[in-house]
Amino acid sequence: MAEDMKVILEENEHEVKFKERKRLLFFGLPWTFTKYTITPSILTIEQGLLKTTEDDCYMYKVQDVKHSATLIEKIFKLGTITCYTGDVTNPELQLVHIKNSKEVKNYLLKASEAARIKRSTLNTLDISAIENDLEEKKAVRFFDNTKGQEVKYGE
Repeated sequence: MAEDMKVILEENEHEVKFKERKRLLFFGLPWTFTKYTITPSILTIEQGLLKTTEDDCYMYKVQDVKHSATLIEKIFKLGTITCYTGDVTNPELQLVHIKNSKEVKNYLLKASEAARIKRSTLNTLDISAIENDLEEKKAVRFFDNTKGQEVKYGE
């Protein structure tokens, strides 16, 4: 896993890793007007024929990724990926009926983690948990990325 992260960190940010189209559920044919493009730094969804919309999400904003496949999707070797993001315009991005969906999901997980490390935006601190523990007068310890050291609150 550490080697995968090192490789992803060293990749060209603009190199397209996956380019896929939304497919029809029947036979898995790419006859739709939705395109998904994934680079190490950005996830882009382009939709439409006459009126096109383009939705971008920086990879460091992807918080979690879910893979699902119905029976029919499994028959045609397709899957749907849901990305839960910190993006304001679209907190849930769906890559619907795509091929190689498990491979894409695994890449998104690794690339999002690498992007957060690269931008130093790892945030594993749950503010509400600290507030509750401080109210109960418990000591709380966590690693502060900005200071580069462990911080202790409470007694």
